[in-house]
Amino acid sequence: MTEAVHHLHKRKRIHKLNEPYPHPEKSKRVMDRLIYLVGAFAVVMTIPQVMTIWIGKNAAGVSAISWVSYLIAAVFWLAYGIMHREKPIVFNYSLWIFLEVLIIIGVFIYG
Repeated sequence: MTEAVHHLHKRKRIHKLNEPYPHPEKSKRVMDRLIYLVGAFAVVMTIPQVMTIWIGKNAAGVSAISWVSYLIAAVFWLAYGIMHREKPIVFNYSLWIFLEVLIIIGVFIYG
């Protein structure tokens, strides 16, 4: 019983350290919203690479090793985001993993 009470009090202390969402400061609220757009924009910038590979059927000069490395990093970031319940990280790296898998498959098919 004492461990349960200790855990409850520990959770209360941790909660006090976190910032509220949505944040009372306007600049942080704006940043909380903009991060989704920035993450999506970065992913959209990769779409021409995917189109070149899949529509043009050309993967010349695309390194499978690099994209597999990016994929491994994205999987770790996604796990981190899920563990810490960080929606922007989960959103962004879910998109990255999808595109990276498409690129890697395309490199093996058309490279």
